[in-house]
Amino acid sequence: MARVPAAVLHVLAEVMNRIRSAPRALTRRLRARPAPTTAELVPRSRPWTRALGLVAVVLLGAWLGLLIVGNVRVPVGPMNTTMTLRPSLAGGTKINVSPLGALQLDSHVAPVRLDVNVDQLDPDRAQALVDHPERLSGLQDEVAKDVERGTFDLAARSCVAVVTGATALGLAVYRRPRRALAAGGLALTLLVASGGTAYATWNPDSVLEPKFSGLLSSAPSLVGNARSIVTEFDVYQQELARLATNVTKLYDVTSTLPAYQPDPTTIRVLHVSDIHLNPASWKIIASLVEQYRVNVIVDSGDTMDHGTAAENGFLDPIEDLGAPYVWVRGNHDSRVTQEYLKGLRNVHVLDDGRAVTISGLRFAGMGDPQYTPDRSAKPGAEASQELAGARLASALRDQTRAGTPVDVAVAHEPSAAREVDGTVPLILAGHVHHEDMEVMKYGTRLRIEGSTGGSGLRAVEGKHPDPVQASILYFDRDSRRLQAWDEIELGGLGLTTAEVSRHLPKENQPGATPSPTGTGPSPTDSAGTPGGPASGTP
Repeated sequence: MARVPAAVLHVLAEVMNRIRSAPRALTRRLRARPAPTTAELVPRSRPWTRALGLVAVVLLGAWLGLLIVGNVRVPVGPMNTTMTLRPSLAGGTKINVSPLGALQLDSHVAPVRLDVNVDQLDPDRAQALVDHPERLSGLQDEVAKDVERGTFDLAARSCVAVVTGATALGLAVYRRPRRALAAGGLALTLLVASGGTAYATWNPDSVLEPKFSGLLSSAPSLVGNARSIVTEFDVYQQELARLATNVTKLYDVTSTLPAYQPDPTTIRVLHVSDIHLNPASWKIIASLVEQYRVNVIVDSGDTMDHGTAAENGFLDPIEDLGAPYVWVRGNHDSRVTQEYLKGLRNVHVLDDGRAVTISGLRFAGMGDPQYTPDRSAKPGAEASQELAGARLASALRDQTRAGTPVDVAVAHEPSAAREVDGTVPLILAGHVHHEDMEVMKYGTRLRIEGSTGGSGLRAVEGKHPDPVQASILYFDRDSRRLQAWDEIELGGLGLTTAEVSRHLPKENQPGATPSPTGTGPSPTDSAGTPGGPASGTP
C-alpha cells in the first residue's frame, strides 16, 4: 500500500478543521451583527409619491394664499372694483355686476381666472362727472389706465400671496426649511407659467362674444352690438359716456333711498302679474329669485293669453324657478289652465278663498270670475267682480274667527280686491298693467302689480312698449307685516333700461308713530251689506 506524504496529510487536516469551524464562525458573526431597525423593514417611499405630495401642498398653499390676500381694490373711473385671481380649469374673465348678474369672457386659457367685482359707485367721483360732463371725453383713457394699474398690482400681490401661502404650508407639513423653500419656488414657477400661458393665449376678441347671466342674460344689448362697437367706436364711446352718466345719476338717486336693511329673517315675496305668454318673464323671475333670495312668488293672474290647452306647456318652467309659486286665475286664464297648474310641482293654486301657509306667511285668494280671452266686455262684469270679492272677504273673516288669520290675500282685478278692505292687512292684484299702491278706507293696503310680461304681444299695439314690472315685498317674520317694497322696472320691447326704487309704508318711515297691529273695522261688519257668506256663484 502506497504511503501518503506527510505534507499532503497536513493540508487535508487544515481543510477539515476549517470546514468544522465554519458553522461556529457564522453563528458568531450573526450574533455580533446588530438587529435590523424598523425603518429598514419598511420599503422607502417612491420619488413620484413624494413629488405628488409636494405638488398637493403647493397647490393648496397657493390657493389659500390667493384666498386670503390675493385681491386688490381698484378704482376704475367712478366705480370701486375688486380684482381677484382664482384657480380655474377653464381660465377666462368673470365680471360681476350685482345685482344685475355677471358676464364671462373667454379671454385666455390658463389655470387661473380673473374675477372683477363692481362693488359700488364712489359718490364724490360720480358727482364730479355729473357736475362736469366734459370730463367724460377722457373717461376712456382714465379707465384704461386704472385697469392697467390694477392688473400690475394684482400680479405683484398674487405672486407674494402664492409664494407665502405655499412656503408657510410646506413648513407646517414638512417642518424642514429646505422643503418649504422648494414649495415656495415651485409655486412661483407655476404662477409664472400660468401667466405666460394666459399671455400666449390672450384673446382680445373675446369681448365680441360675452356670456351673460342673471338679469343681464335677458338684456345683452345693454352694451350694444359688439361688432358695431368695433366698427363704430366713436359712436360707442359717446353712448358709453351717456350710459356712465345715467348710471351715475341712478346711484346718486339711490343714495337717498329710505334706509331699510332686510335681515336674514326677513320674508321676501316676489309679486308678478299679467305675464301674457312672454317667455322672457321666466328668466327674469328666476334671476330675481336668486338675486333677492326670494322665499315665495305670488302671481296675480293672466299668466296666459287665451287659456287653451295648447298653451299649457308654457307653464312648465315654473317648477324650476327656485321658490314656491302661489297663483290665482285671471280673466285670460281658463279652468283648463288652473287644472294644469295644480299638477305642477311647487305650485299652490288659490281659489274660493282657499288659504295656505308658505314660508311663515298665510295666503288666501280668489280666481277671476270672468273668462274673456278676447278682452270682450261682458254685461254684469263689475257686479261679478264685487261678488267674488265679497266671497273672498267672507272666507277671510272665517279664517280670522278660526284663529288662522290671513296675512296676504290675492285677487286678479282691483275691483274685486277692494271688497276685502278691513279683513286682511294686504291684498295683491294686477290686471291694469301698471303699478299702484293705496291704503283703503278701513286700513287694508292694496298693491297692484304691473305686467311682468310687458303686456306680452300687446306691447306692439301702443305707441310706446309697456315696461316689464315686478316687486319685491319685505315682511317681518314675527309680525308678518309689510316693512318695505322694491319696485323693479325694465324697459319693454326694444328698450334696455332698468330701474329699482325702494318704498316704505308711512308707519315705517323715520319719525313715524307705529300703527296698531290690527286693521280697521270691516265695512262688511258695520254696514252688513256683503258681510255674510255670499249665496250663489259668479
